[in-house]
Amino acid sequence: MRVFVITPPEPVISWQDVDAHLKLDGDVEQAALVEAHIAAATGHIDGPDGWLGRAIGVQTLEARCDTLTCGSCIRLPFPPVIELVSVSYLDATGVEQMADLEDFEVMGRDLVASGAEWPWLGGSTRREAVRIRYRAGYETIPAPIKAAILLMVGDLYRNRETVSAGAMTQVPMSTTVENLLSPFRVFG
Repeated sequence: MRVFVITPPEPVISWQDVDAHLKLDGDVEQAALVEAHIAAATGHIDGPDGWLGRAIGVQTLEARCDTLTCGSCIRLPFPPVIELVSVSYLDATGVEQMADLEDFEVMGRDLVASGAEWPWLGGSTRREAVRIRYRAGYETIPAPIKAAILLMVGDLYRNRETVSAGAMTQVPMSTTVENLLSPFRVFG
């Protein structure tokens, strides 16, 4: 199953949060640098490419799967799932069909068919013929995640001479950051 970000999340930490955390005294000349660090730290742990394996900021994701690999329920990756947005599938002739959202129920992060069977059974056998759009993320960021991002931004800010914002391939994570984030990490 591949997952794409359709609508990316807004930043989950603000310049004001970092300003207070790092005691920058409102030095707006540092704002662009700090915002780049916020984006790098958040991007390192959030969403389909993130270390946590979950959505942090509220975002719209699209999960694509094959009709033959869909079992009795589909586990939606990158929780927490807020709501189902749309479900579409290719029929036997390859035409996209929109499924009725009333035919589905989200239970935690599992999508189940309310009726007896999935509407796409007997349809197209194309790869990724089923597309499920959903909103995921936290409407209120848990305090440990927020604290971990602030610590990561602080590390990036204090050690900015050793990294360049345009070429960051890995964001440093201290033991404290890992310990704060580990209870939220989703594996597999």
